[in-house]
Amino acid sequence: MILYSFRRCPYAMRARMALLVSGVSFEIREIVLRDKPAEMIAASPKATVPVLVLADGQVIDESIDIMRWALGRNDPEDWLAGDDAALIATFDDQFKHHLDRYKYADRHGADPIEHRLAGLAMLSELEARLAPDGNLRREARSLADIAIFPFVRQFASVDRPWFDAQAIPQVQRWLAQHIASPLFERAMIRLKPWAPGDAPVIWP
Repeated sequence: MILYSFRRCPYAMRARMALLVSGVSFEIREIVLRDKPAEMIAASPKATVPVLVLADGQVIDESIDIMRWALGRNDPEDWLAGDDAALIATFDDQFKHHLDRYKYADRHGADPIEHRLAGLAMLSELEARLAPDGNLRREARSLADIAIFPFVRQFASVDRPWFDAQAIPQVQRWLAQHIASPLFERAMIRLKPWAPGDAPVIWP
């Protein structure tokens, strides 16, 4: 199998983490967004990462589908028991909308403060979910946590002093916990961009 990925993309982050925890072996190809390889575009004409090309040629080019596929093959931490399709979809849609207009306000012609506050309101809802168990669905991490936290990480990084000053201590603790995890560290290893003819880089 081949995974086309980009280290800093939140969608690619969560796909890599699910593949790694599943133990499924795959070739990883780090791409450069301004110079996407023809092989990736041929596999998935929408040309966005991540793209997983299975051994039989089947292509999965939605990150949440890659996560669920990998965990369907092997789920040693029982992440699928902590799936929350509605919550994940809300963050993929609404939170990502506000995140983009907060982080890239000029690009979208948006008021960044308006979208920052809208994002914070959604994080306040997460705060209530996190208080009882430490993670979103249970004490241990699960699919919902790994699907959502890369976007919260990106939101926090726009203005870290502001984020750290907000009254969302459970969210801040949860985010720090996932950023510090050995799994995230493995998923964020720096790779040189792939080019045709390179020796395969096999994970895990």
